[in-house]
Amino acid sequence: MPMEMQHQAMGYDRAATMFSPDGHLLQVEYAEKTVRLGGTSIGLVCSDGVLIMADKRIRDKLIAPESADKVFEIDEHVIVTAAGIMSDARVLIDKAQLLAQQNRVNYGSPIEPVSVIKMIADSKQMFTQYGGARPFGVAVMLGGTHKGESHLYTTDVTGNYFSYKANAIGEDDEPIKEKLRKDYKEMPIDQGISFLLKIFKEILGKNFDIGRFDTCYIKKSDNKIVRLQGDKLKKYVK
Repeated sequence: MPMEMQHQAMGYDRAATMFSPDGHLLQVEYAEKTVRLGGTSIGLVCSDGVLIMADKRIRDKLIAPESADKVFEIDEHVIVTAAGIMSDARVLIDKAQLLAQQNRVNYGSPIEPVSVIKMIADSKQMFTQYGGARPFGVAVMLGGTHKGESHLYTTDVTGNYFSYKANAIGEDDEPIKEKLRKDYKEMPIDQGISFLLKIFKEILGKNFDIGRFDTCYIKKSDNKIVRLQGDKLKKYVK
């Protein structure tokens, strides 16, 4: 019997807080598999800012496209996207927006992006340590600017987070990361958009459609979010 089936038969996957004999939290690992079924998002640190492009994966023509944004505003200088169970992501995004608003009220200044990702990661870690609730089935990618610097962070199901120059989450994340490791270099945002569309075109093949993508970027010069969708992206397709 495969090891994972043995663990299930012995009940080690019945609670997120129960370690298997070989040191695994099986409910957490199941949640990580859920993330890899989610829509793909790619983030880049660019020479003039930070960029996130997400595949909305809207398959129902009855859905209004503007109601299915995949990149969300936390503050005017911070954006996030997620892969996995988007209702889980919404709860974390709401908490992050509240934290950013409180920081402006209390200190009169914009919040540092690392403070937002740390709060999200801490919330996710909590649900791997206490009983009565399942882990958040979502990976979160955050991009932001602060004091003339661009930042990109990703936090996984376990509550770990790291800073990246470029990263991908969701379906096909591994082949995309291989392309990023091979071809990524610091570039302007306009060039970065074309670069990411090229990667999506290679990954999606005949399913590539410019209407699938929600793209947001923030330039270091003005710290303002710019959103591009649909026809606004056509000029970047090569």
